[in-house]
Amino acid sequence: MSTVLDPADPGPDVWPSVRIATVRNTLQPTERRVVDLVLDDVAGAVEATAQEIADRAGVARSSVIRTCQRLGYRGYPQLRVALARELASGAEPSTHPDTAVGRVRTHVESLAATLPQITSVLDDDQVERAVTLCVGAGRVLVTGNGLSSPLAADLALRLTAVGRPTECVADPIGQQIAAAQLTSADLCLVVSGSGASESSLRVARAGRAAGVTVVVLTSFVESPLTALADVALVVGPAAGSFRAELEHTSRVPHAIVLEALVEVVADRLGERSRQVRSRVLDVLSANLSD
Repeated sequence: MSTVLDPADPGPDVWPSVRIATVRNTLQPTERRVVDLVLDDVAGAVEATAQEIADRAGVARSSVIRTCQRLGYRGYPQLRVALARELASGAEPSTHPDTAVGRVRTHVESLAATLPQITSVLDDDQVERAVTLCVGAGRVLVTGNGLSSPLAADLALRLTAVGRPTECVADPIGQQIAAAQLTSADLCLVVSGSGASESSLRVARAGRAAGVTVVVLTSFVESPLTALADVALVVGPAAGSFRAELEHTSRVPHAIVLEALVEVVADRLGERSRQVRSRVLDVLSANLSD
């Protein structure tokens, strides 16, 4: 069995909850029982032994150790330390009235406190390669389906507005047709939170069959889509609680990372981007009413 994350270098800046969220889909049922138990009571897990966790989850102690190793830790003691560090890093929640606006403020502040974690599992080389490919590609096709569809459309518009003309096709079959007409000089960028959308998988397969480079932005380290990708950008979750990202799908982290990537691409484009942005401002100004 392969280790999802390197146990020799667990990366203390990556919270255990983020590690779990990005690899949970690859875990065995017994391993999922262990991580779900940990997430249900993080403070309790910090105080428990591997055997106590095994007894509570109804699995063997060896399953607990194997789960820790799948997450990139040598064993349960290392996971306990990482959990304690995550608990200590959490900011005290603000107290707002239990009104609609109060709950909105609480949610936004909780989200803001965890935002640094969304880039914690990004790989430097993968991000650099994605930017280089985007800048140098002949054509760029961006696709997304379901909740990822608006993100794909937004990314295409943003890239085009900074001087990197980008295509976005909304129809799933149209996406496959467009991907099949790309060449090795082009780029196909697929946005898919789950990495398992059949429509997005078909686009990636069409692109690979055409010899095009496929870049994916997703929420999981391993998925059917990342298996097809030349470059995979994995975005960590950002939520107000340990379980929130598992229970409520959010595309906020993806939107933030994509917006930041556009700025990096614009910087690499240099004068070309500045000229295009100037013309974009002229267009926007002409379309504003008094």
